[in-house]
Amino acid sequence: MTTKSWLILLLGICISGFVITLLTLQFFQKQGKGLSGRVSGTTTPAANRTVRLRSFLLQSYRWGTRVPILASYIYLIQKRISFRHVGDEASLRRMTMSVVLIVAGGYGSISIVLFFMQPGIAFVILSVLCAVVIHSLVVDLWLNRTEKRLLVQMLDLFADVRHRYHQHGMIEEALYEAGEAGVGEAADQVLLIYEALTSPDPNEALERYYEIAPNRFLKAFAGISYMVMEFGDKDRAQGSIYLKGLGNLTQEIHLEILRRDKLDYLLKGLNMIALAPVLFTAPIERWARGSFPTMDEFYRSKLGFITKISIYIIIILAYLLLQRLQHYDETRFRSGHKPSFLDRFLYNQKFIRKLAMLFAAKPGSTNYTQTVRLLRESSAEIKYEWLVIRRLMLFVCSFALAIGCVLLLHHIERNHVLYDPVRDDRMFGAMAEAELKQAAEKTALDREVMERLGMKRGTSYDDVFNMLQQVSSIPLDSDKQTETSLRIIQKLEIYNKQYLHWWELLIAIIIGAAGYYMPIWLMMFQRKMRSMDMKHEIYQYQTVISILREMDRMSVEEILEWLNRFAVIFKRPLQKCLLHFEHGPENALEQLKEDAGLPEFQRLVDKLQLALGKISIREAFDDLDSMMAFYFDQRKQEYTRMIDVKASWGRMIGFAPMYALIFLYLVIPLVGMSFLQMNIYYEQIQKL
Repeated sequence: MTTKSWLILLLGICISGFVITLLTLQFFQKQGKGLSGRVSGTTTPAANRTVRLRSFLLQSYRWGTRVPILASYIYLIQKRISFRHVGDEASLRRMTMSVVLIVAGGYGSISIVLFFMQPGIAFVILSVLCAVVIHSLVVDLWLNRTEKRLLVQMLDLFADVRHRYHQHGMIEEALYEAGEAGVGEAADQVLLIYEALTSPDPNEALERYYEIAPNRFLKAFAGISYMVMEFGDKDRAQGSIYLKGLGNLTQEIHLEILRRDKLDYLLKGLNMIALAPVLFTAPIERWARGSFPTMDEFYRSKLGFITKISIYIIIILAYLLLQRLQHYDETRFRSGHKPSFLDRFLYNQKFIRKLAMLFAAKPGSTNYTQTVRLLRESSAEIKYEWLVIRRLMLFVCSFALAIGCVLLLHHIERNHVLYDPVRDDRMFGAMAEAELKQAAEKTALDREVMERLGMKRGTSYDDVFNMLQQVSSIPLDSDKQTETSLRIIQKLEIYNKQYLHWWELLIAIIIGAAGYYMPIWLMMFQRKMRSMDMKHEIYQYQTVISILREMDRMSVEEILEWLNRFAVIFKRPLQKCLLHFEHGPENALEQLKEDAGLPEFQRLVDKLQLALGKISIREAFDDLDSMMAFYFDQRKQEYTRMIDVKASWGRMIGFAPMYALIFLYLVIPLVGMSFLQMNIYYEQIQKL
């Protein structure tokens, strides 16, 4: 088959897989809403098929969760889609397994085509890229649309809650009627909030709901509803404080939807542009080899292999960075992160644990204190010992991978010396069949002579010349013998240089060190990205305080307890403050300011300090409305600036693989080989 036929076949399979994926997801979405399989006491054939399919998915889920790596992926998918099947564990497991099977099926079908198109190391790299793309296509794209649909539904639902609250004046009735009348995921979430608020222990029920809430808006909505239920609503000059809180949440949701729409519009299509070079590496290589014979030497060399690997790495990194730019939740922070199976397994190995601690910073040192502080500030819910073991394993794996790549490159170069046809000095045009056959015969002759000589380094010209006369079945003239002998000596020198050099070992150590420090760099990046989530949480605190300040007999300690219920990022500092509050409120609040570190949060704590006895809470937060308006406008500007930055970075990253393919894989090698060829021609002219 020609290259065009392969590309058409691959495109057809990709399109078919995409259509099948969408149809299957739509089918399971409809099935998830419930299917009554019994009609007049009998079971229909469609219901039988549905029952068998559901049973198969549940059995696949039970089997898949027993495989360590597959189980981690299944739990990852389950966590991402859990908010769609609240209170229905069986439906959640079926939907999770259907997504996993669709991803596995699509990946398997495309991998078969890729194996026939580009077998070898290229297939391994393309298969990894294919796995990332299929996962993103089926999971990320679908869930992002689901999250956006949930936000739109919340706007209508909040409007309905506002309307029914005006009618009844009771939050329970408003939530129940709005949830029963609504449709979609938002209505299910409202009914969950209603069940939590009307349970015998609302505090514990709300804590459980906070762990599964799909976004921060629903958490704030649940908390505001509970506060007004417990303390009662009060009419201010601006109106009801409950309706005021709903208005603030509605503003936040509008801002979030506009941000998503603008970001989707600016980054639309960049993923496909970044992935397109994967389909053009092989055609460009074939065209260059057919049109410029000297390019064949480049593509078969170590430098050509490194260039191809670099282009694939650039494609993968560009795609992952684009996916990161398109994420709407900057950190997706969740409390109570559980350690992975690998972390627990390595920690239980006594030898690995002791070896890792030998290279770790000792308690009491500056490095130890900085690392522990970084763990806390980046919300990395792992032990210091686990981090040390993880860093050591990353160093070993990165070092071993680098050494393996170096040895593989040397092996490729040896095969290049032994088996690649001897090319002539032409620059343009392809070699004829007779010329290719003659070049292959020269290569076979060179290889036989080299093997007879034992591949020894430093073999003399006379030894090569004598061995060539013994091996050659065709008499060669003096010039041909001299040319062939010099070529064999050059090949022997290149072949014997393919060993592990000191500078290659140094590069492998540097790569291992990069892997060793990678967790630290990621935590630094995570700490920087958390600043936006911190500001979101501060705005929620202000909304809570705007309601609590209107309540009679409200104290600073009670406000801290309510903030602790809403806290995610600042939960540990708030818990520490509450534990020490009875022993000295001033000192506890000062320690809270020091532990938090965010200026906006520190200003909020300053007002709480004023409300300890000097002035009332209402007087301390008399400018809260203006502060909330300022922070809202400030975040609008930050969103606009952030979207512009992401758009510019997205365009640059999206087109980087195409530029790399054109210049690194075609233009620059072609220019370089042209200069080398011109140098050869110049030397030949001088010999005339």
